[in-house]
Amino acid sequence: MRVLALHRDVIVFISRVWQTTCTAVRAGGEGFVIDSPVYPDELEALPGVLAQAAYEVSGLLNTHADWDHLLARLAFPDAALGCSEAAAARLAAEPGDAQRRLRRFDEDHYVAGRPALGLSAPQALPVPGKLSLGDEHELELHLAPGHTSDGMAILIPWTGVLVAGDYLSPVEIPMISESGSVAAYRSTLAHLRGLLDRAETVVPGHGAPVGRARALEILAEDLAYLEALPDAELPPGRRTAAQQRIHAENLSRAAR
Repeated sequence: MRVLALHRDVIVFISRVWQTTCTAVRAGGEGFVIDSPVYPDELEALPGVLAQAAYEVSGLLNTHADWDHLLARLAFPDAALGCSEAAAARLAAEPGDAQRRLRRFDEDHYVAGRPALGLSAPQALPVPGKLSLGDEHELELHLAPGHTSDGMAILIPWTGVLVAGDYLSPVEIPMISESGSVAAYRSTLAHLRGLLDRAETVVPGHGAPVGRARALEILAEDLAYLEALPDAELPPGRRTAAQQRIHAENLSRAAR
């Protein structure tokens, strides 16, 4: 796992698998952990790294309810979990789904001994909206459907950091899940373009953080890809076999 300090109040962790990101943000003696790394040793390292950096963890947030973004509860089992109202509804409608997908991943990757993942009683947050952190700062919560129906992006204004969820990735093409849609994805990209006016750095759901200029390039590439479906070519630098598989799934869903 890689650990990057983007700002005195923001640390990003990048998992070894899928480059899944986890962002810690603090202000005024409080802090949130947004999303999660994946492997058990990475999750076990989170509390120690954050304590060493003087980050207090007041709660957990997730950008959407895909299982690989929900694992911070394993590192902070007593912390409250906050998510969008749509994500809370999705978790309620899909009881046990994240746990089953995690168990399947662990079986496929020979991961043993992981404790049970508890996701009970998430706090549903109104999105769009704001969430206070400390006495002086607020996180901005923005709707970001398209990859899934329950996506949320989080702007940390005083740091110039945008946590984009599964958008603007330098390593992964747009992925349209079963609950997502091309039209909603394009609408979210348009909204994110506006947020980039106030962000110096973007933390994608997968891949290392990128600066504003690179994020705008990725946004343009992703929009061109979506607009060209079903005849789209994969963006430069994102043409691996894994991205070809995602593209094949996008084609089947775009045809619905």
